[in-house]
Amino acid sequence: MEVFRLSKRVYANKLSGVGAAMFGNRWNSKGIEMVYTSESRALAMAEVIVHLPLFLLPKDYVLIRIHIPDNLAFKTVLSSDIDDVWNRYPHSVITQQIGDQFIKDKEFAVLKVPSAVVKGDHNYLLNPYHKSFNRITIKEVTDFRFDSRLFKS
Repeated sequence: MEVFRLSKRVYANKLSGVGAAMFGNRWNSKGIEMVYTSESRALAMAEVIVHLPLFLLPKDYVLIRIHIPDNLAFKTVLSSDIDDVWNRYPHSVITQQIGDQFIKDKEFAVLKVPSAVVKGDHNYLLNPYHKSFNRITIKEVTDFRFDSRLFKS
């Protein structure tokens, strides 16, 4: 399976989860390392755009294409399995608890979760502490330019 991630170039060659741990996000608490990826390039872009005003988007973003081996088991969280406010902003502590437990249990390397940005799409969260994490590899890093039409008002 291929997944995608947008990142500043300086952080592109290592999947660590350190950035997510600095602030915490929808699926992890502050201090918990986790790598966020998306099932498509478009979703990866949408997930970045909702967090930053367009005029603040860095110019040095790259698209990272990541390979997850097909035989690597993953866990799935369905939106129907969690409370009805899981996708609101600010995010619910419930989703952070789910993600934190996923990291701590180390049972799966990948957690498939619904996207709060694009209903019906999914993000894949990677556990850098799982014994098979080293089997998840970066296949390609390419320059990524946000379409200039996004910046028009």
